[in-house]
Amino acid sequence: MNTKKIGFIGGGNMASSLINGLIASGHSPDQLWVSDTNQEILDALVANLKINVSVNNNDIVNQVDVVVLAVKPQVLHAVAEQVADGIRKRKLLVVSIAAGVSQESLAEWLGEEVAIVRCMPNTPALVRTGATALYASDKVSDEQKDLAEKILRSVGISLWVDHESELDAVTAVSGSGPAYYFLLMEAMEQAALELGLAEHTARLLIQQTALGAAKIALEADETPGQLRQRVTSPGGTTEQALKIFEEGSFTQLVSKALHAARDRSIEISKELGEK
Repeated sequence: MNTKKIGFIGGGNMASSLINGLIASGHSPDQLWVSDTNQEILDALVANLKINVSVNNNDIVNQVDVVVLAVKPQVLHAVAEQVADGIRKRKLLVVSIAAGVSQESLAEWLGEEVAIVRCMPNTPALVRTGATALYASDKVSDEQKDLAEKILRSVGISLWVDHESELDAVTAVSGSGPAYYFLLMEAMEQAALELGLAEHTARLLIQQTALGAAKIALEADETPGQLRQRVTSPGGTTEQALKIFEEGSFTQLVSKALHAARDRSIEISKELGEK
């Protein structure tokens, strides 16, 4: 892994997070390359991380073993067609972290013979606690799958799905998921202020409670439902709060929201594929 040359086309937040994660995992900056149209981004990456940079995407393709496509989905078609010849000639692995761009579209733009891994990371990757799902085309070897997984694992957990359609569900669950928790935290903070707590006190209590609950859930053998029951005493305060949630159809509302996010993910994929 640490001997592989990894190139990023696009030097934004997610690419920067992956680069930081790779370096923290022992990957040499000399083996990392980034291209971007923004010279200020490149200058900052050189100053902070001492990696190789270029404003020319094909400079990256000609130097690396794997290309990570980290540009905005709306410009990926143009970028892919620009570097397709070099990728095919050098038989490079392509890892796409562009949301909504299907395997079919990527293969059409890059070439049917290209080994492509699609990934759906989420924003906690920025603080190396990300959750990423990966899907590989049948052109991807086991060694290439291992390489793609290790790249994404540098910023959190990574796991494979068997069907590309599952990435739409992943988008609804973990891709958009941080916003759901932020919404709950926002609502709890507002209620806490109404209850008389100071803003700083309320925010810190809510943040630490969210962190603690997630840590318990990660380390416990029980399901979330079992954990909920374990901290809900009959006739107690928690039970009273949970009753109010359920009276408002909380579970059904969450289901409806995730289905809507999944359906929009499918729509976006179709729209991007037509461009």
